[in-house]
Amino acid sequence: MGANCLCTLVMAKRQGRASRRRKRRGCVDPEARAAETADIGRGLMTTKALQPGDLVIALPEKCLLTTSTVLRSYLGEYIERWKPRLSPLQALCTFLIAERHFGSRSPWKPYIDVLPKAYTCPVYLAEEVIDLFPSPLVKKIQEQKSVVQELYLTSKCFFGSLQPLFSEHVENVFTYDALRWAWCSINTRTVYMEHEQSEFFSREPDVYALAPYLDLLNHRPSAQVAAAFNQKSKHYEIRTVTKCRRYEQVFICYGPHDNQRLLLEYGFLAGSNPHSVVHVGKDILCSHLSQKDKLVNRKLLFLQDNGLLENLAFGLDGPSWRLLTVLKVFCLKAEEYLLKKKVLLGLPASADNERSSLDLADELSSHLMNENQKVMQQFSKLMHERAEVSEQLELVATLRMEELRILQASVEVLRNMRAATPR
Repeated sequence: MGANCLCTLVMAKRQGRASRRRKRRGCVDPEARAAETADIGRGLMTTKALQPGDLVIALPEKCLLTTSTVLRSYLGEYIERWKPRLSPLQALCTFLIAERHFGSRSPWKPYIDVLPKAYTCPVYLAEEVIDLFPSPLVKKIQEQKSVVQELYLTSKCFFGSLQPLFSEHVENVFTYDALRWAWCSINTRTVYMEHEQSEFFSREPDVYALAPYLDLLNHRPSAQVAAAFNQKSKHYEIRTVTKCRRYEQVFICYGPHDNQRLLLEYGFLAGSNPHSVVHVGKDILCSHLSQKDKLVNRKLLFLQDNGLLENLAFGLDGPSWRLLTVLKVFCLKAEEYLLKKKVLLGLPASADNERSSLDLADELSSHLMNENQKVMQQFSKLMHERAEVSEQLELVATLRMEELRILQASVEVLRNMRAATPR
């Protein structure tokens, strides 16, 4: 099984040069080693200089934990006869919970042991902490918590059917906390890998694969690697796209995600993240629109029909094109409203409209900065009163300070844009 392969890996680290030739057939390239760094922590270091296209990791299919692994296990017969069909995610969560419970009896113990005991994903955060995040993120966190809660509730009957496999009551094994841990383990650590749809699962996409050792790779926004399952070699491979110096940590990029997305999906924040922005929620936007504008509802409908009311944001380079375009539409006077499609094409409606939209952008950024300051006051109070959530509160502080830097930069950009706008 995959865990036995992982055990081989751990032992191989102590065998010296003589084992290198043998390890080429194992789970990982011999030049990639686990390492601990002071600033980032555990990661994967290369012991030789890597060139573009070089292989970093080659993990054989038998080392991957997938739904096929679960169907071949003691859970297989229970899954095959269960109706309604489980989703691939439910099956993997169930397997992880069971294997963790079995402890030293589990052949996957070496892998289970290196997984975090708890996560800093939002589903683990205290409600008081969640309330301190920006409102667009709070909404997504609550949606995510509902998804996990629903997954637990819809899985309880199947968990009950597994009682013959356990000496203690399954209610004590398959708890909400256990399901939350398994869900986070899968959500934060699986690699994308398409599998043939099994008749024993629901029609939800089966694209999960837990890859022992591979998840030592840390995220860096600027990292460039090619990762995919090689159907010919039957290995999951990661190759460098750029050069990597000897004894450097090898990184992978999870995608061009801002820090809110990284926190939501992976439970961490990336320092100096070039993709970070400050999101402007629809509720905040609408609260700053003129109540005297009789066309405001028509403008909202027009923008919604054109898919422009989502992903509005401020960045280090000022308001995004989408946000500024939306503001220009809202600032159109009644006699200019027929020019709305022209605005979507990036053409100016009038100098007055340009100035009004920049003023509204400045108003929004000022509002967001004021909200930021209020939250930081609440943060200081909570930090003093709730020491047990100090690690969670540090996430709030980091995200809020990043937000403030972005807004301050946006204010400066807006000032320059206004100065360049004709009067």
